[in-house]
Amino acid sequence: MLVTREVSAAAEQAKQGGVIAYPTEAVFGLGCLPDNTTALQRLLDIKQRPIEKGLILVAASFEQVRPYLADDIQPTTQQMTPDNITWVYPVADDVSPLLRGHFDSIAVRISKHPLVQALCIELNSPLTSTSANITGEAPCYSAQAVVEQFKDQPFAPDAILDGPTSGQLNPTEIRDAISGKTLRHS
Repeated sequence: MLVTREVSAAAEQAKQGGVIAYPTEAVFGLGCLPDNTTALQRLLDIKQRPIEKGLILVAASFEQVRPYLADDIQPTTQQMTPDNITWVYPVADDVSPLLRGHFDSIAVRISKHPLVQALCIELNSPLTSTSANITGEAPCYSAQAVVEQFKDQPFAPDAILDGPTSGQLNPTEIRDAISGKTLRHS
């Protein structure tokens, strides 16, 4: 497991099909490039996450997530702006079930976190995001916690981008992008 403070080193691992851990608003996330089915399956194996749950996409801009959404989506200005809100949209038909789970929707967040922004800009792509922990275990709040949680596991992230979370105490709020209804409070 490579632990680095360099965005370019973590991004290179993702470009090579790797799974990376990185700080987000509240906890460390696990991610990979969303179009790499081998990496998506590996991420699910690392986390021991059931495929049916799906994954979130984080991005530096709305344009990065647009290809994953149904064609008729007309986002609001708030939905296109970096924020601590995750929006659930109807998903494009060709998005892998490894990414969307068993849903006809997908959750996306235009992140305000500077390292998430930098990774997505370096990759020119969104990243998948799920908390960096084994399903059922406590989430990780530091790079060292990620190392500790996965050190004895058969699968582990390829790289960890070390840096601080934004210090948010709870996961981001989730809202339905069409109705505006809050699905999870932060």
